Amino acid sequence: MGKKTLGVKLRLAKALKQNVRAPVWVTMKTGRRVFGSPKRRYWRRRKLKV
Repeated sequence: MGKKTLGVKLRLAKALKQNVRAPVWVTMKTGRRVFGSPKRRYWRRRKLKV
């Protein structure tokens, strides 16, 4: 593996920022119907296409 290019690094950073759970106020507002985020990703299960 060589160096990361700027584009790959930016895409990895965006994926890192997106990988957060749904806010607590959303869970409270929906009465615990919305619990997780559909964009949530675990590094062993789902790989990125960067």
